[in-house]
Amino acid sequence: MGHFRGAHRFFVFDKAVGPKDLQLFYFKEVQNMKRALAIIGMVIFSAVFFIQALMPASGLAKPITLSYANFPPAPTFPCVQMERWKKEVEKRTHGKIVINTYPGGTLLGAKNMMDGVIAGQADIGCLCMAYQPGRFVVTNATALPLGFRNAKTASLALLDLYKKYRPKEFEKVKVLTMFTCAPANIYTKKPVRNLDDMKGLELRASGGVAQALKALGATPVGMPQSATPEALQKGVVKGAASSLETLKDLRYAETCKYVIMLNGPVYPFAVVMNRDSWKKLSDDVKKVMEDLDFEQAEWTGTYMDKHVKESVEWSKKNHQIEIMKLSAGEKAKWDALLEPITENWIRDAAEKDLPAENIINDIRELAEKWDI
Repeated sequence: MGHFRGAHRFFVFDKAVGPKDLQLFYFKEVQNMKRALAIIGMVIFSAVFFIQALMPASGLAKPITLSYANFPPAPTFPCVQMERWKKEVEKRTHGKIVINTYPGGTLLGAKNMMDGVIAGQADIGCLCMAYQPGRFVVTNATALPLGFRNAKTASLALLDLYKKYRPKEFEKVKVLTMFTCAPANIYTKKPVRNLDDMKGLELRASGGVAQALKALGATPVGMPQSATPEALQKGVVKGAASSLETLKDLRYAETCKYVIMLNGPVYPFAVVMNRDSWKKLSDDVKKVMEDLDFEQAEWTGTYMDKHVKESVEWSKKNHQIEIMKLSAGEKAKWDALLEPITENWIRDAAEKDLPAENIINDIRELAEKWDI
């Protein structure tokens, strides 16, 4: 038996071999090595390709950028909640979504917000439904004088109401959340303690609040909030009706020293998204946004109520305003004058084939449910 020792291997032959046998042997060994190297190369290439395919989207694809339009100035509560929502979505989607916000009507105005979002001028928009009372009949019912005590209660009642009835006016958009401002109260330059004091009193108001003031005998004057401080100083109006954060934010407390607690109408808001923009999102991103709807409504209402308290305390400390409540007898008189507003809404909504009485009953029940 012959032996052959290579540099790295030891070969044993059962018989004598010649040069041709050795040449053939080496040729086969080289071919086997080439095949082995080829297989190893293919395995490495496949592994690299597979790893790249599994890499997070944020490492390969650019994030989706969305535009979010809003109409009030940046410091106001609808825009504060917008910035909070943006931050939460970007954080919870791990950079898959980037949201550019446009406050102050820089992209869409208050009255064309809904149609602008439907048309794709903005991916997302925040609208006040009270500005279009004939369009959002069901959800705008929360703007009736139903006695909400705070913004959190009204916001959660509004969102629940929408989810129950799914009004057709929202079919062309994806609703992301809803919320309201705090209830409107009356602040004036002179005390108001009864209906006689209200008679003919010029007060800045709009929407359902103006309707309520008119029923109480006052003279509502429509004008932008931004124009009201000057109008108060010049005596064009003798007061205003709004949620009380404006005492500080718009410095109404400098001229209006008296506040009568009405717990009047709220203004309902909706945050809506363009349907095509929504369809382009991945399922995990959609889930993040949908899971935020209740949380965002609650957060906004809580923020609003806290801000109202801060505004009232600031106004008491810096401008010595007086907060007044109606006596039980006087409040009953005011409520009796406001009741026909709701009755008229029920009649008009029923003529549009809506379950009007059920809607009002639902709002009242939801107000009790969330008044905690």
